[in-house]
Amino acid sequence: MRRIKIMRLKLVFLFAFVARTLCLAQMPVRNGNEALLDQYKPLKAPEPRRTLLRQGDRIAICGDSITEQKMYSRLIEDYLAVCEPDLNVSVRQYGWGGERAPGFLARMTNDCLRFKPTIATTCYGMNDHEYRAYEDRIGQTYRAASTAIVQAFKTNGVRVIQGSPGVVGKVPGWTKRTNDTLVDLNLNLCRLRNIGVEIAKGERVGFADVFWPMLTAGTAAQQRYGSGFAIAGQDGVHPGWAGHTVMAYAFLKALGVKGDIGLFIVDVRRDRMMLSPGHRLVSARDGEFVIQSSRYPFCACVPSGKGGPSYPVCGEDDPEKDTSIRSAMKLVPFNEDLNRLMLKARNVRSGRSYRVTWGAESRTFTADQLERGVNLAAEFASNPFCEAFAKVDAAVAAKQAYETKQIKQVFRSPEAKADMEGVAAQTEKEREPLAAAIRAAFVPVTHTLKIVPAQ
Repeated sequence: MRRIKIMRLKLVFLFAFVARTLCLAQMPVRNGNEALLDQYKPLKAPEPRRTLLRQGDRIAICGDSITEQKMYSRLIEDYLAVCEPDLNVSVRQYGWGGERAPGFLARMTNDCLRFKPTIATTCYGMNDHEYRAYEDRIGQTYRAASTAIVQAFKTNGVRVIQGSPGVVGKVPGWTKRTNDTLVDLNLNLCRLRNIGVEIAKGERVGFADVFWPMLTAGTAAQQRYGSGFAIAGQDGVHPGWAGHTVMAYAFLKALGVKGDIGLFIVDVRRDRMMLSPGHRLVSARDGEFVIQSSRYPFCACVPSGKGGPSYPVCGEDDPEKDTSIRSAMKLVPFNEDLNRLMLKARNVRSGRSYRVTWGAESRTFTADQLERGVNLAAEFASNPFCEAFAKVDAAVAAKQAYETKQIKQVFRSPEAKADMEGVAAQTEKEREPLAAAIRAAFVPVTHTLKIVPAQ
């Protein structure tokens, strides 16, 4: 009898162990983002319900030294110039190193509103958070100034994208406090992000979530590429091209751009191609299609010596470094969401592979891949548009460099104090050729796409 009881007790323990094991096996595995959610508690960011951009918009990109780096602002202007040319938008950047939201509020009438923007993006909070742990006074000051900025824009008929701050990658060397950790600083920035979400909802304006994509992309990058990858830049605050690409992605998504660059549908058997608007078939013969395009894909690299300062060079940039745009395109769905130049094929032979040559580069795809569609912009980093794109980028970089000089130097000169309106008019005359150079650089590109069975 005692032996039977012992056996029963063993069976009970065995069943309990098995049940617990099965239960643990069925529990969902928590990924890194879920752990970050628990730690940072970001509010749900509002999604853009429609495209905010309108024909002929004048966009003001406002922010601190990160904006003054003229990198994410340059990517945005490049994108709008070549990927959305039909909108005919113009862009100005108003970055000012060290600035906080109250600082821009004080200068926005003189520096920004005088140029009558129709839509504005803001990116403050980095300096507002004071590189320390959060305090209520920090949040209150940021909320008051940011709300006032949004309301001032709205009063002047300007649509607004309230941008969140980004992240820090390390406690910067210039901070005076030494007892606050990196997590303390990012928790502070997340609080300011959440205040921005509340402002956007309360004022019924757009919101660009810069913080959360940078935090999650930066975490993923260090797991994928190594601990040296700095999404927030080597100084912990000012990003390289990877971080700025994530920022540009956040703002372009908030602006509601659709990302449909073009669609090429090839009938392989009949040597025919149908193209979406913005692209024209010049000739088709023996699987070779010559196309003229008046809409470009976004290029993550350019030929050496062709683009603006520091733009990644094809063949020289490392797609696993924070200096690369391509590395960021693997961390956020930039190409999937914003940069779709699709090639689809009909009448391909099942089970066969096809070699696609575009410019100087070739790739091999299965018949199934071609039937479903291949994103040329993602598959061919170096492509026939890169040189033309580089010319546009160089013109954009030159114009944005002048805009920093116009606002920070000329508008603060003795001449401006004596005659602000005269100085503003004169600087606009100097800026106009630089803006015109962007329009002149954007020209149709003729390129060749060849599709043949792989050997």
